Amino acid sequence: MGLTQRQKIIFKTIVDEFTRCAEPVGSKTLMRLLDFPVSSATIRNEMAVLEKVGLLEKTHTSSGRVPSQKGYRYYVENLMETNLDANVKHSLQQVFSERHYSLDEVVEKSCDILSHMTNLTSIVLGPDSRSQKLQHVQLIPISEKSAVGIIVTDQGHTENKVFDFGTEVSVQDIKTCTDLLNDQLVGTPISEVVDKMKEIEPLMAAKVVRHEVLFEAFVTAFMRFATEKVKVSGRSNMLYQPEFSDLNKLKELMAVLESSSLFHQWTDQEDNVAIQIDQRNELLQIGDCSVVTTKFHYNNDEEGQLMVVGPNRMQYSKVVALMDYMSSVIEDVFAQKGGGNDDEQKE
Repeated sequence: MGLTQRQKIIFKTIVDEFTRCAEPVGSKTLMRLLDFPVSSATIRNEMAVLEKVGLLEKTHTSSGRVPSQKGYRYYVENLMETNLDANVKHSLQQVFSERHYSLDEVVEKSCDILSHMTNLTSIVLGPDSRSQKLQHVQLIPISEKSAVGIIVTDQGHTENKVFDFGTEVSVQDIKTCTDLLNDQLVGTPISEVVDKMKEIEPLMAAKVVRHEVLFEAFVTAFMRFATEKVKVSGRSNMLYQPEFSDLNKLKELMAVLESSSLFHQWTDQEDNVAIQIDQRNELLQIGDCSVVTTKFHYNNDEEGQLMVVGPNRMQYSKVVALMDYMSSVIEDVFAQKGGGNDDEQKE
């Protein structure tokens, strides 16, 4: 699209101002914001051109203009500048360098940070381990009443968990249980391990004195391991967006954000940040919604996704820069610390 330099500046100024205040932008406002002398009449003429080519549109309540869907796409493809403040970068690095985070913790913390820093709704999909197969189980005693459980898949995904049994369990019971699980469960898809454990429970009861304690601990661990790692944060941020002031529209959006099955449809295959403006059927029905997505890579080529959902009016430059940097920070966390093999939360 062949815009003049002046038209590009005027259009970018309109997008930036509308993003900031959510109010249609008129010629008088532009005269105040532009850093070069130009008359109100000239601005109106240029705005008419921008409207004619489909980048701007009128509203029913104001003489000003707002960006169209086509306009937002033009903006993100041609005019957007993505620079993340050095202080923000430092803060993110500090957060993730505080200690050794597990995969679940990284997913949760990343989601909370994204929603807090963008004031939008964020979604993080962790790598899906359910189709992987169990390769090894280990239980290491650390006291008479606790042990570290280690689960390893055929694709190298490792999860550790500290179990507090609440009662004494002998070293022999732990060894017998571990040997039995490795003998009976190796090669089983993670999603089927819990059912398989229920089948071998009588065998465990016959060989292990405190079988009920160990059985419950491992069932809990495998159920958690097989659970889809999805975190959604900041749903309430949508309450403060003018675009969703209509209660019915807000209800529709909340319903979409409760459906984790839809999130996988929003994922993008590219490694860079992708912006989807009113391109998703379930969001098209609501209107005025965009999804920004990017990948992060986790041990042995597993992938997760970062997503931000908000109005078309979202501050794309900030969101894109933040997500791009955060994905690299997450990858560094796993590269330097081994992919979250130290989950110290207790069941």
